[in-house]
Amino acid sequence: ANLCGANLYGADLCDANLCGANLCGANLYGADLCDANLRGANLRDANLCGAKGCYLSCPTEGSFIGWKKASGHIVKLRIPEDARRSSATGHKCRCDKAYVMEIQNMDGTRATVDAVRSDRDKNFVYTVGATVEVPDFDDNRWSECAPGIHFFIDRRAAVEY
Repeated sequence: ANLCGANLYGADLCDANLCGANLCGANLYGADLCDANLRGANLRDANLCGAKGCYLSCPTEGSFIGWKKASGHIVKLRIPEDARRSSATGHKCRCDKAYVMEIQNMDGTRATVDAVRSDRDKNFVYTVGATVEVPDFDDNRWSECAPGIHFFIDRRAAVEY
């Protein structure tokens, strides 16, 4: 659907399938987006103030643990308190920096390697004991596949990804 610039003020879009919709510049102020499918939707410059169901999947304060799949392993990350972080409408999160705590095998046992490469960027390496950073982190939460360290809050989600 092309809803670019549409006035959807207070609209009930609960459970709506807006997958791939163009909502660029749309007014979604106060809209109910609870359980709406916004995967791949263009929400650039959309007004989402007061919209329901648009909560971040990752914590907005403090440090916390995140889980990432890379090179057939699971990387345990500590996302620091001062890390920029975001998530779109799914469970995948992004941040600009993280401390690599451990590399695990898929079954949860400690891996025998201390470094793994990103599946997306082979030059980006997760090394145990190091902080990794993405200098070109994209603050636009609706750009789900934008630059950043992608991770999940739940380890199982990372394994199944």
